[in-house]
Amino acid sequence: MSKSDPLSPDVLIIGGGNAALTAAITARENGASVSILEAAPKPYRGGNSRHTRNFRCMHAGPLGMLTDTYGEDEYYEDLLKVTKGKTDPELAKLAIRSSEECYCWMEAHGVRFQPSLSGTLSLSRTNAFFLGGGKALVNAYYAQAEDLGVKIHYDAPVRHLQIEEGKVVHVDAELSGEKQQYTPKNVVVSSGGFQADLDWLTDAWGPAARNFLIRGTPYNRGVVLRDLLDQDIESVGDPTQCHAVAIDGRAPKFDGGIVTRLDCVPFSIVVNKHGERFYDEGEDVWPKRYAIWGRLVAAQPDQVGHAIIDSKSLELFMPSVFRPIKADTVEALAKELELPESKLRQTIDTYNSACKPGDFHPTELDGLATTGIEPSKTNWARPIDTSPFYAYSLRPGVTFTYLGLKVDQNARVSSSNGPMQNLWAAGEIMAGSILGQGYLAGFGMTIGTVFGRIAGREAAAHV
Repeated sequence: MSKSDPLSPDVLIIGGGNAALTAAITARENGASVSILEAAPKPYRGGNSRHTRNFRCMHAGPLGMLTDTYGEDEYYEDLLKVTKGKTDPELAKLAIRSSEECYCWMEAHGVRFQPSLSGTLSLSRTNAFFLGGGKALVNAYYAQAEDLGVKIHYDAPVRHLQIEEGKVVHVDAELSGEKQQYTPKNVVVSSGGFQADLDWLTDAWGPAARNFLIRGTPYNRGVVLRDLLDQDIESVGDPTQCHAVAIDGRAPKFDGGIVTRLDCVPFSIVVNKHGERFYDEGEDVWPKRYAIWGRLVAAQPDQVGHAIIDSKSLELFMPSVFRPIKADTVEALAKELELPESKLRQTIDTYNSACKPGDFHPTELDGLATTGIEPSKTNWARPIDTSPFYAYSLRPGVTFTYLGLKVDQNARVSSSNGPMQNLWAAGEIMAGSILGQGYLAGFGMTIGTVFGRIAGREAAAHV
């Protein structure tokens, strides 16, 4: 394998999450000398990948912990439903087709899988769950990278990539506060979106963004992304589009992660601060709809919602890290939530009257729908009538933004003057090439793994 000056590696990887690590391991296994610059300190390494649980995987038959089959056509149709067709078909299908071989690649590089968790059984066919979660995956990849001789630097934010005549000529970084300049042969950027820069988020969304919570790493501030866009690197995506889910309103401003997500919505009614419902809570199974609820709540007054259930539904979903708010009556619950008591009572009574008898099946679409109210609830519509009553407050939780770098099928980045000679991208910084809007559970990890491997292979091949 190639050896070089530490400041002039064959491949410099900017970022330290799943996509970056996948690219680094692949490039090193293809003979290149590789360095990683991770902006976070070591305990927080791994970006948003620390918080993930699974990746979505195509497979022609049972594969490891995955059951049955999940073909390319069904996978693509699932993606089209959530993106409303706003995707690059070639890149999307490339990610889907490549996901099957990624399962085996991940296992070969230390990732271990487990059966679907209680409350996520609907994903047993489509999503492979990591044993130990994203933190275990990140740790396994870092161990692999170290064993291969990849040079890893923490507390190493990149400030600038100098581009001249279609080529990155040097990279300015800080290593533990000291300025350092790299002159790599090739560069892979995997440094995420801009969601942790609240000023940029507010520029895109307006003042409401100040009320958003950032469920992922506080280190994804879009510094590299903005630097490249300012140098006429070709962009893709809408700055107002993002992976935004409804999370517990008691979550911290940054880095709350997966444990703050709320999965109770399909079995609840969700009301705004005025005690009014505003969307169909039972539109589809939760893994296909959870990512729309961040935007729905963001559009409500003060960017807040409240999911209300009764004791019949308390054990039907993965619990939040926070205990639900509990009361013996609807009026007492409204008081705890600071909602208008009479209005909440009216909303629940109207909803209960619209519920009809039928068979309730919590793990699949059951067609148990309301009649005569708007918005309707099209599945899992049971009366909220069994004391005690429970509630979770909801706030928009942004995972990552979709404005990013446009790439081709080789993960190569282009400027306004054409393809870059030595710059590739993988992960959230280019996910907007495939995710125009919406989100499909586990698909971010699929994109990062597929394009990380492509970028690492291509960067090594062009040394």
